Amino acid sequence: MHGFAIRCVTTPPTRQSHIRLAECRFRRKGAGSVNRQLPGQGRYGITESPSPVTTAGDVTVVADYDKRRTAMVDTQVRPSDVTKFPIIAAMLTVPRELFVPDNLREAAYVGENLDLGGGRVLLEPRTFAKMLDALDIGPTDLVLDIGCGYGYSTAVLTRLAEFVVGVEDNADRAAEAQGLLSERGIDNAGVVEGPLVEGWRDSAPYDVILLEGGAETVPDTLTDQLKEGGRIAALFMEGGLGTVRIGYNIDGSVTWRYAFNAAAPVLAGFERQETFAF
Repeated sequence: MHGFAIRCVTTPPTRQSHIRLAECRFRRKGAGSVNRQLPGQGRYGITESPSPVTTAGDVTVVADYDKRRTAMVDTQVRPSDVTKFPIIAAMLTVPRELFVPDNLREAAYVGENLDLGGGRVLLEPRTFAKMLDALDIGPTDLVLDIGCGYGYSTAVLTRLAEFVVGVEDNADRAAEAQGLLSERGIDNAGVVEGPLVEGWRDSAPYDVILLEGGAETVPDTLTDQLKEGGRIAALFMEGGLGTVRIGYNIDGSVTWRYAFNAAAPVLAGFERQETFAF
């Protein structure tokens, strides 16, 4: 680790060294232990999960999650005009059922937001996939994943980007997310605990920022962590209706463009502040 830290400091300021420096800062701050790859696993380290076996009386029932994952992509993702191979491959590979509480595994592949409790959801596959498509994430990008829940979105993002920082405001959930990522040998991501609205400034600036939930407003504390030319995806809610917009940081100012319609509960800290006139 010491040798890596020295390389982070002394390497000429190329595009790749900026990514490595962010990774170095992240690790030195102790923000989630990021394991090296496990034996028999590649860098992105995700293997198919075994289908659990349950017994009901004398009947053995096997939940075939691999088939459900394929059906999710074929019936929810592809028909939504998401056709980029890296996104399709990632969503076909990452076992969504392992990144939810045990009692929600059977619902992991439904075509709607999955309620995680406390006003938080795992975004429906269609919404998440279309956000990834609109962000056009590349293999050298540094990504900030706001409201990563139990780590599913972060796991998918690791297959598209160079490094991913997940932020979660629930300490237990953040620890479980990091554990799930580490168990699968994912070494290009880490999860930190803290207010979602504050992001994670220690590894900024980011090429991409993704909000895993609704927002009535996106504060400067977050958009300031976006690099010049970077992109941010947010689901802006107006009552029960919402639109996903992609923001582009151009000359220090974020310009928002409409992407598609969707809906999700507003994340803590992203509510519109009421103003009163006297």
